[in-house]
Amino acid sequence: MTERKTLNLRDTSDADAPDLPKKGRGWKISESRLDALHDQAREMRRFASPANKALAKRFADADLGRYTFKRFAVVGSAIVDFNCHNLGMAIMIDEEDQDEKLAKRRDKSLEAVGIRVMRIKARDILENIDPVLQRITAGMRMRIEDKRKARSEHRQPRPSGPSNGN
Repeated sequence: MTERKTLNLRDTSDADAPDLPKKGRGWKISESRLDALHDQAREMRRFASPANKALAKRFADADLGRYTFKRFAVVGSAIVDFNCHNLGMAIMIDEEDQDEKLAKRRDKSLEAVGIRVMRIKARDILENIDPVLQRITAGMRMRIEDKRKARSEHRQPRPSGPSNGN
């Protein structure tokens, strides 16, 4: 009878592994803060502005394939008006009474984690939505191309160490 070979693994229970963030789905946000954000987003969906409702209706009627936009999505510690997770793209509607400093800080933190933010004035949506939709479509195409380039660069073989030429 032959001896059965087994896989010998080292015991890693004593190893110093880095702690993975377990809060807020990896965003280092407490569960209570995350719950409050989701409650606030739900309230915002319930009492949406006319510009938000108009854009949401156009997104609902459009066939965007796998690129769907979710209304008042919680992304990290921010609530964005529309979020396309597949593209890593957020759309923010600039209302008249909005705090610009807060908006810029939120945009900067979202872009730091790879989410592109597109800002659109509420007045533009309400007065003439077709150019707004063309701008969003152009932004989506740019984002798709950016992601395609990043994928192809990731798949490229990396050059090995420096060569002496000898």
